[in-house]
Amino acid sequence: MRDRSSPQPPADRFLRWVAGAAIVLLTLFVAQPYLTGLAFSERTSRAITARGDLAPAEATTVELFARASPSVVHVFVQAAAQGRALMGVDAEDGDQNNGAQTGTGFVWDAAGHIVTNNHVVAAAAQGGSSVAVRLSSGAVVSASLVGAAPSYDLAVLRLGRTTAAPQPLAIGTSADLKVGQAAYAIGNPFGLDHTLTTGVISALQRRLPTSAGRELSGVIQTDAAINPGNSGGPLLDSAGRLIGVNTAIFSPSGASAGIGFAIPVDVVNRVVPELIRNGRTRNPGIGIIAGQEATAARLGIDGVVVLRVLRGSPAAAAGLRGVDPQTGDIGDIIVGAGKQPVHRLADLTAAMEAAGLGAPIELTVERDGRTRRVRVTTSDVAESRL
Repeated sequence: MRDRSSPQPPADRFLRWVAGAAIVLLTLFVAQPYLTGLAFSERTSRAITARGDLAPAEATTVELFARASPSVVHVFVQAAAQGRALMGVDAEDGDQNNGAQTGTGFVWDAAGHIVTNNHVVAAAAQGGSSVAVRLSSGAVVSASLVGAAPSYDLAVLRLGRTTAAPQPLAIGTSADLKVGQAAYAIGNPFGLDHTLTTGVISALQRRLPTSAGRELSGVIQTDAAINPGNSGGPLLDSAGRLIGVNTAIFSPSGASAGIGFAIPVDVVNRVVPELIRNGRTRNPGIGIIAGQEATAARLGIDGVVVLRVLRGSPAAAAGLRGVDPQTGDIGDIIVGAGKQPVHRLADLTAAMEAAGLGAPIELTVERDGRTRRVRVTTSDVAESRL
């Protein structure tokens, strides 16, 4: 018979110790969240940790926005026939249902001129629409259309009576821009006032079609986020100078895809003063209506097809011929301007602008398989002509 008072074997004592330790550990594991909450909960406001100075790049961006944003405005255009409140809730960059159009603009001079995109205020240019501008202070001021240049997608407004117009933006140049340098866009994407987006200049010398049937050359491409509502807003360099006017995005979804386009400031600085003086731009041309590029491409034609020559124009004086209206036979195809080849309409437009108004330009023309040179003097032509 076993003696109950005899000591337990070492193995039994070890197993009991392990079991007890496991129970204690399990209890602590289950109770840990409650114990941590009791011991470490902050029941009063926490002390603020000093962050130190902003990084130099951050400080530069903050200062740039503070200096430039007061000069950026929100533009509203509302068709009068709709009978809606001018400042009602509308879709940014246009609403086909109620005729509203909104976008961005910026102060050009101390006289209260505002620069924006032509497509933002196109309804006002056609008449019967009201234009209003909301300043950075929140004040809403009526505005009138001074002039528009569809060929450049630019327009100028003038503020109505206001206590004090914001300061104009500093003007830079687009002639010395480099791919990779910083770019800053300020605008009202989706109606969100004074939004800053940053990026770089992604490419230069892009081409962009305009509503006037022309192509604008030398366009700036940027990956700074540009969305509906940014149209007409400024693109700035790191010094806070205007280097472009944001005008379009390339996006299958309609939102920013990192490919935005801006009209170069050197074009803006040439066109805007002319709009302020005359209400329109004088477009150097020779008095032709060009054929569609898609049609020319399908026919295997490399150059600009002269569809029609305007009566009394420099082109008519030089003997250029358009398409025969009776037979449909092609007349002249412009394949060169000056010393540059002409493959498409943008090449010819760029050559005309480089020559300027009243300047002679030598065109290389193909007719009936033969090439000849024609000297033409440019003159002022309508927006839809060249």
